[in-house]
Amino acid sequence: MAHTVHTTRLMFNVRLVTALCMFQRILLWLLCAGLFMVSSKVILADSFLTPKKLTQPDIVKLSAPQSIKNFLKEHIRFPEEPFANTMAQRAFLRRTKQDIQELLTTQGYFSPTVSFDQKIKDDIEIPVIKVDPGPQALVESLTIAFQGAITKDDEKQQRRLERWRKAWPLKIGKPFRSADWEEAKAALLSEVTFKKYAAASIVHSEAVVDRENAQVVLHVVIDSGPVFYFGELEIDGLERYDPEMIENYRPFRQGEPYSKERMHLFQIALQSIPHFGNVSVNIDPDISKHEAVPVHVSVTEIKSQRIAIGGGYSSNNGARAELNYSNHNFLDRAWNFNTTIRLEQKRQTFFTGVNTLPDQNNIYYSAGASMQRTDIEGLTTVMQRVDSARIYQTRNMQRQYSLSWQREEKRPEGAANQINKALALDFRFRYHFVDDPVNIRRGSISEVRVGGATKAVLSDQNFVRVYGRQQNWWPVGKRDVIYLRGEAGYTFAPSRFGIPQEYLFRAGGIQSVRGYDFLSLGVREGDAIVGGRAMATGTLEYTHWFFQNWGAAAFVDAGSAADSIKDMDLFIGYGAGARWRSPAGPLALDLARSHKTGTLRVHFSMVVNF
Repeated sequence: MAHTVHTTRLMFNVRLVTALCMFQRILLWLLCAGLFMVSSKVILADSFLTPKKLTQPDIVKLSAPQSIKNFLKEHIRFPEEPFANTMAQRAFLRRTKQDIQELLTTQGYFSPTVSFDQKIKDDIEIPVIKVDPGPQALVESLTIAFQGAITKDDEKQQRRLERWRKAWPLKIGKPFRSADWEEAKAALLSEVTFKKYAAASIVHSEAVVDRENAQVVLHVVIDSGPVFYFGELEIDGLERYDPEMIENYRPFRQGEPYSKERMHLFQIALQSIPHFGNVSVNIDPDISKHEAVPVHVSVTEIKSQRIAIGGGYSSNNGARAELNYSNHNFLDRAWNFNTTIRLEQKRQTFFTGVNTLPDQNNIYYSAGASMQRTDIEGLTTVMQRVDSARIYQTRNMQRQYSLSWQREEKRPEGAANQINKALALDFRFRYHFVDDPVNIRRGSISEVRVGGATKAVLSDQNFVRVYGRQQNWWPVGKRDVIYLRGEAGYTFAPSRFGIPQEYLFRAGGIQSVRGYDFLSLGVREGDAIVGGRAMATGTLEYTHWFFQNWGAAAFVDAGSAADSIKDMDLFIGYGAGARWRSPAGPLALDLARSHKTGTLRVHFSMVVNF
């Protein structure tokens, strides 16, 4: 059978709007909960006046050890109404006896005793089913054998076989259960087919039961078949785009050994681009084609042009409305053209740009132009920018070189206005390895940026800006997470004047130091807070998930931004908040206290860590 994975694209803006609406409803529900608690005394008082519903007497009694009783009641439906006659009762008891014996066999009880008795209650005879499960059979011995090409593979593969034998979960001395037996075989076969041996199968398996001694002997034989190698791509569903576009996304080349993981990465890469809706990647594990098995790729193209409207809110920039136009077949070359107008209370942005597609070396290029106006902490900026970049990107790593020219009008309240220009060359490296890009429990993100400009080329100031960020997540128990974040930056320059704000530093707010307003930590210039040349912040946060989608977090943030390291003053914020795993990603509602002033601030945002 073909190994196939299907995924479906969902528009992020639609998911975000839906998530925010749901979150607002839940907040209203929490407010109403207070009214419920106030009125609960009256409701409870009334409940004592309401007569309790009498429970239906048992039609059939079950006598068995509690664990066995719970198991049987979960799988057998007992009558709720009296039997029509004695014949109906006998038929039920006879059928139930057989069902109990079969069910207990799946749990390793191969010699159960099921008998019947009568109990008199209120002059009514109630049949009693007595169950003695007997001893539960244990695994006495286990044999796992392999045949096929896997037995002739290299030493590394032989060590892998031994690891699989040791990892077998139904170990000697453990109780035998049919479900555990089937799951263990399926898991072992999945391990074998994960790499190289796509046609592997279980050719023999048996569980030999010794009822007298309550023991089970297990035998499993897996035939790996031959080693499979990737062949050519067979692509279906393309109308507007060239097959080379798909070729450039595959993480394997013809002639390499088969790997289910690489197939999955190929699927994810194709699904992540906006050109396709449904994507399917699979092979047919035909042994006759193992030397060059074709890889079937089926895609469904979506409309190349799209208009999206979105909205949201964060405590950093306030309410947001957004209008986006995208064309995924720009100039009929499958390039991505994007134009966005984003209106926020503290920031308004217009952007337009185009990205090429990655080539076979995972390299693509981008170019864009943008205008932005901000009004934050008494500082108004109006910026115009054009840039271009060369980007190398894989699943876990991005390396980018960019060149940008920026003109900024800086208008601090109570200080002189300035116009700053810079032609900056910038390098950025980011590596991330996380278990889930939306709901992270384990992983890390590392980022380094270095950029600068010189007055000799279209710039008002000489500077070199260095920035680094590190984020780590560690799971605690089954649900909880510890999160640690640190960042630091410094701009080497004779003065901060003449440098656009993008190449300086301010702190405060979400993903910085909570308990302080967004970008409120920096250098005072007149009545405004402007960027300085030095910055460092950090976060320690513990999140406990009460349920699958609801949790609470406690955190401590610390950091500062100033015009020099010696001028930095430590600011600390701490608090707690609620977490909700919405369809679009985790939402955070935090209440943080400023250690310096004692002021409480509410921070609300979507927890996006990339």
